[in-house]
Amino acid sequence: MLQKHDRILVGVSGGPDSVTLLHVLNGLKKEYSLNIIIAHLDHKFRGEESAGDRKFCENLAKKYNLEIAWEEIDVPKIAKEKGISPEEAARFERYDFFKRLAKEKNIDKIAVGHTRDDQAETVLMRIIRGAGMKGLGGISPVKEMGGNKIIRPLIEISRKDVEDFISEAGLEFRTDSSNEKSVYTRNKIRLELIPLLEKGFNPNIKEVLSNMAENLQIENEFLSRYAKRKFKSVSKIRQEQILIDSKKFKKLPEAVRKRVLRAGLEELKGDLRRLTYQHWKEIEELIDSRPVNSIVDLPAGISITKDRANIILKLIKS
Repeated sequence: MLQKHDRILVGVSGGPDSVTLLHVLNGLKKEYSLNIIIAHLDHKFRGEESAGDRKFCENLAKKYNLEIAWEEIDVPKIAKEKGISPEEAARFERYDFFKRLAKEKNIDKIAVGHTRDDQAETVLMRIIRGAGMKGLGGISPVKEMGGNKIIRPLIEISRKDVEDFISEAGLEFRTDSSNEKSVYTRNKIRLELIPLLEKGFNPNIKEVLSNMAENLQIENEFLSRYAKRKFKSVSKIRQEQILIDSKKFKKLPEAVRKRVLRAGLEELKGDLRRLTYQHWKEIEELIDSRPVNSIVDLPAGISITKDRANIILKLIKS
C-alpha cells in the first residue's frame, strides 16, 4: 500500500477508526518519508456536533504538525434533491471531495479507515440488496478510482482491536451519535442483524464474511482481467460508441458475457453506478430476443442497441 515518498491524503472524521489510521500512518511518516495531508468533510448531518468534529480534526493536525483541508457540504439537502439515501449521498460527496483535493494537492494515494467490521457490514448489506460476485467481494483493500489509488490499511483489523489500541495509546476521538440510531441500513445491520447472527448462528460471523469477501475478490479480479482481454478481442471503439461483434460475443461463456458488457460500459461511462439488476435483464433480452434496432436506455446517458452484426454501446450527449 505504501512506497517511500508517497503523498497521502488521509480521510479523518474524528472517529476511532480514522484517528487510529492517522496515528499509525504518522508513525510511519519518517520511515517512508511520507507527506501526509488530513482531509475532513462536514456532511452537515449533526449541526454543532459536526462543527465540533471539524475543530477536533484541526487540533489533530496541529498535534501532528500536518496540513488539513476541510469542506462543508449539505449532504441531507443533496440526498433530497437527487432522490437517493443520505448514506449514498454522503459516500458520493466524500469521495468526490477526496478526488478534487487529491488533484489539487498532487496526491498519490487516499487512505481511509475501513475495518474488518465495515467489511462484514458491507457484505451483508449487499447480500440483502442482491449483489453479484463483485459486490459480495466487499471493500477492496486497494482500489483504483478516477486516477487515484484508495488504500485501506485497517481492513483486516477488527473494530475491537481498534478500540483496544485507542485505549492503550491514550488517543482521543469523537463519538458520532448517529451511529447509535437504527435509522440507516448500515446502522441496523451493525446494531441489530450482526448481533442476532453472532448469538443465534455463528459468533465469528464478521470474520467469516470478511474471509468470504477476500476469496471472492481474488476470483473476481481474475475473471475481470480475463473479460477485459475478451472485450478487446470482440469490440471496436469509435468515438463515443463501442461496437461488440454479436457472433463472437454469443460464443463467450455466459459468465463472461456480462463482464464484457461491464468493461464496455466502464470504458464509456467510467463507472457502473445506478445500474440495477433490472437494467441487466433488459440488456440480456435485447441481445437474445428483441428485434434489430431495439434500444435499452441506461442511466447517465448510455444507450444499448443492436444491428444485424453488432451490439452498440453509445454515449448520448445531453
